[in-house]
Amino acid sequence: MPLSLKELPVYTRSQLALRNGQDKPQVWVAFRGIIYDVSGSTLWRTGQHYEHWAGQDLTGEMEDAPHGEWVFDGFEKVGQLL
Repeated sequence: MPLSLKELPVYTRSQLALRNGQDKPQVWVAFRGIIYDVSGSTLWRTGQHYEHWAGQDLTGEMEDAPHGEWVFDGFEKVGQLL
């Protein structure tokens, strides 16, 4: 059973930055304060998706994306961004 948002662990931006598919094997991104594990996505396989890099908060990037925020619905929530 997935954890509720209140039960998710909290990570700093520095901790998120390490989950870039290079420094650590996880590929994580944040959106609106929630951290998602995108490791299983072939589009994020190398830690880069078009001009975006994993380990970052993508909240400000979404207005230029060809998709909506619904894209995060398919990924596991692994934490909250401090």
